[in-house]
Amino acid sequence: MTDYIAQVKAFVLDEFLPDVAGNQIDDDDDLLAGGVIDSLGVLKVLAWIEDEFHVPVDDLDFALENFRTVSAIASFVAATQSVSDVSRS
Repeated sequence: MTDYIAQVKAFVLDEFLPDVAGNQIDDDDDLLAGGVIDSLGVLKVLAWIEDEFHVPVDDLDFALENFRTVSAIASFVAATQSVSDVSRS
């Protein structure tokens, strides 16, 4: 999951915090409460997950807790990848 954390962190920094160094954001910082990602930002993250990892995100997966931190997003991606891998088998 470390690879997912790095990918998610890079995306969050590029899209939402372009002037912030990577070491200034912790994997468990609350991106929603901190105002880094708003409701439109969550949609942007969802679209990026679908494009980057080639997995559809179901409406049932849309829980804000999945998008609150870099770690939560990475865990969501890992779980989504696992489900996608199983359904392709």
